[in-house]
Amino acid sequence: MQRLHNRVAVITGAGGGIGLATARRFAEEGAKVVCADVDEEAGTKAATEVGGIFVKVDVTSEEDVVRMFQTAFDTYGSVDIAFNNAGISPPDDDSILETGIDAWRRVQEVNLTSVYLCCKHAIPYMRRQGKGSIINTASFVAVMGSATSQISYTASKGGVLAMSRELGVQFAREGIRVNALCPGPVNTPLLRELFAKDPERAARRLVHVPVGRFAEASEIAAAVAFLASDDASFITGSEFLVDGGISSAYVTPL
Repeated sequence: MQRLHNRVAVITGAGGGIGLATARRFAEEGAKVVCADVDEEAGTKAATEVGGIFVKVDVTSEEDVVRMFQTAFDTYGSVDIAFNNAGISPPDDDSILETGIDAWRRVQEVNLTSVYLCCKHAIPYMRRQGKGSIINTASFVAVMGSATSQISYTASKGGVLAMSRELGVQFAREGIRVNALCPGPVNTPLLRELFAKDPERAARRLVHVPVGRFAEASEIAAAVAFLASDDASFITGSEFLVDGGISSAYVTPL
């Protein structure tokens, strides 16, 4: 499929995980991909693989975010898709009783403030064009509670969901769609590293997924490509759950 033929897509966190899988999917569907990442080696490798360009960016820096979108526009002439995906889930973000204020603030900056900055500076390009699609990475934890808490991560993703809903409503009549992607647990290096340190936590979470496994990054990328494309032309302000049924489950199959 070439649903994204010649559209310019900016992806943050493109060096690995969901971001890299989405860069590959966007390129397969004909997009011109701008791979943004704080990791220069990983980001450059991703851009080379998909035939796009790399922009080194700290998504918590407004100056960097402005430069990222300006570079996309200067190189390709438009900003059609913004996949605001960069995020962290550090081990010192845990129960509210254990998580320090510095860890709280760092997660909020990377996971929530960065999405605010990326939306703020992508939307003006899209307004001039009269169209655009923004996909913000939230999480299934934005709609559920967990006894194995990562309190700042959960709160940041709830903020992404609420902000995406509001922007989707605010700019709908200008042709700009904004949706919150809410993945379930994904088989990425970040998750594998987290769960390798705590197999009991991994097992405790996996049992709640009705399909019986974690998602593959390529499955999430397929959902992002759909939301970016005209196939999703009537979808905005949504919480788009791609979670293997976890948010609908009370008792899962044996």
